Amino acid sequence: MVLRGGAKLNHASRVELYKIIEADRKSRVLALVNSERIGLQTQIAKDAVVPFVNLLDDIGPVEKLSVILDTNGGQTSAAWRLINLIHSFCEDLEVIIPTKAMSAGTLMSLGADRILMTKQAALGPIDPSLDGHALAPMTQGPTGHPLRVSVSAEAVRGYIDEVKKDITDPTGLAAVWTHLATQIHPLVLGEVFRAGTQIRLLANNLIKRQVSDEAKQEEIIQLLCSDSGSHDYTINRRQAAEIGLNIEKPSGPLYKILVEVTKSYNSELKTLEPYSPQSILAGQQSAQYELVRGLIESTEASYGFMTEGRLSVDPNGAVGTYTDQKSFEGWRRL
Repeated sequence: MVLRGGAKLNHASRVELYKIIEADRKSRVLALVNSERIGLQTQIAKDAVVPFVNLLDDIGPVEKLSVILDTNGGQTSAAWRLINLIHSFCEDLEVIIPTKAMSAGTLMSLGADRILMTKQAALGPIDPSLDGHALAPMTQGPTGHPLRVSVSAEAVRGYIDEVKKDITDPTGLAAVWTHLATQIHPLVLGEVFRAGTQIRLLANNLIKRQVSDEAKQEEIIQLLCSDSGSHDYTINRRQAAEIGLNIEKPSGPLYKILVEVTKSYNSELKTLEPYSPQSILAGQQSAQYELVRGLIESTEASYGFMTEGRLSVDPNGAVGTYTDQKSFEGWRRL
């Protein structure tokens, strides 16, 4: 038994939608979509560079590119590299956000000449988090397995700032730092603070394409890095325009096309169907699977982030335990 999302058929249908967008925007279209299916989420990462290079080489240098983003974020360094890579193939770059471009997706959006947002689209804070560090604190994951905790630069900075309001004695502050270092490894703390400094530098370099006033640049970056208060804070189209970003609304016909494109993404990635081993096994003891967990596309081609393998009921384990033998995980041309 092989489960597959019908990727070629879905991309073929999206090509017609992409061509309509290209005619409307007088540009060439690229798309980056990360899965938010529960249990199969993906993020922007450095492995997205090769598919982007391949698609950009197929398109060649052009006057204008429109990049559709649908992502909850990912690696800051990957976002920085991708947006600069795309700029090297065009004179004019716009980002189109049908639903969301959070965190690293927002960072990429800052580097565009303009941001096209639907009424339900959202940007978000760009404060970096350190994910999966070998020395990060441990917790228990949803399946009972140990999991490394994500450490947020602004969460740590916010904790220290609050402590400083009540403790001014150097000895007391030193004790706080010592205690913090017992909870989060000093090397992790150092890397987190370095990442916080880096994100401001990257954002400052990127935002100049949209905002020329230096005071306004700093105000926007401060909001995105610190003043928004929470990493899950959302910035809608109206607020994005009010804070000074170069925001554009889609026309009525284009909005309808973007809705259809989003429906197609959700269908292929099965966004509304939480992942479970039972859905793959369907009553069998063992089954092969091929799961599409991300898309990078143009009218020329589609790359899917694939997770493939064989899932089996563990005959010697407790009820509800499974053996997952992955055979492949990464980007593949569909």
